[in-house]
Amino acid sequence: MIERFDLDRLRLELAGTPLESWAASLPAQLASKVDDGHGDLERWLDAVDRLPPLQAAAVELRERFNLEGTCDEDTRAQLKLALQGLIPWRKGPFNLFGVHIDTEWRSDWKWERVSPHIDLAGKRVLDVGCGNGYYQWRMLGAGTRSVVGVDPNWLFFCQFLAMKRYLPDLPAWHLPFALEDLPEKLEGFDTVFSMGVLYHRRSPIDHLLALKDCLRRGGELVLETLVVEGDVNTVLVPEDRYAQMRNVWFLPSVPALELWLRRAGFTDVRSVDISRTSVEEQRATEWMRYQSLPDFLDPDDHSRTLEGLPAPMRATLVARKP
Repeated sequence: MIERFDLDRLRLELAGTPLESWAASLPAQLASKVDDGHGDLERWLDAVDRLPPLQAAAVELRERFNLEGTCDEDTRAQLKLALQGLIPWRKGPFNLFGVHIDTEWRSDWKWERVSPHIDLAGKRVLDVGCGNGYYQWRMLGAGTRSVVGVDPNWLFFCQFLAMKRYLPDLPAWHLPFALEDLPEKLEGFDTVFSMGVLYHRRSPIDHLLALKDCLRRGGELVLETLVVEGDVNTVLVPEDRYAQMRNVWFLPSVPALELWLRRAGFTDVRSVDISRTSVEEQRATEWMRYQSLPDFLDPDDHSRTLEGLPAPMRATLVARKP
């Protein structure tokens, strides 16, 4: 199992950097994670192993995720069946040899809104809460030197492995960790992403401080989270659920979030995108058959959630570690 993490190449990538000692400690830490495992992990890994051997003759990651190559209809059916073994797919979409994975989220829309405001060329990147790694591949398309994603969800890890099967040489790694599993004061990444994580944190300032600890001096944070309209003192704390999610704690206004970042020690704080999430951007599909955003909004007023709270609006902010 450990060999699936491709740690030898990761150690080579991080050799001579402040991250070198962390890379050396990963085999022991991952062995413990693997022992904990998940009841469905064997089934998901079997789905990955059933992916047919295909060669990507054309790889497109800058404008979208698209792999092309010789693939007959029987092989394409085998590919689709194996990928369906990893349902539900939440972030995407992915196009592999004629199979279109229509994910719950149109994550490509978010990337198109965010990517023009950041420069990833030659950067070592950490993607916190990376999900199945969709953004990691798009980061590589934008010129990233290497990207490490962390997310404790084993299904997402297996979905990442499915893509890695056809992109084995690209410098992307997925580790089944939460941010709290990383050592303190890593201080080795040029850019750190935290997208769709902050509102799940009971202590948002501690999350921002932990993200800052992962950055080198002068490094950049890209933070995307749920927000509400209001002034610097506006923060929504849901009484119970928000859009049927129990694990949503704080939804600040953009001015409040900018203040949080400054209090956490970041400089050059700027908002680069504010967008309301539409039912076209997040919805159920053949590849994610459970309830989604349309089920969580007031059917008579899509500007409110079922709980009567403001419907999801997301902001992306960029800040620098001095």
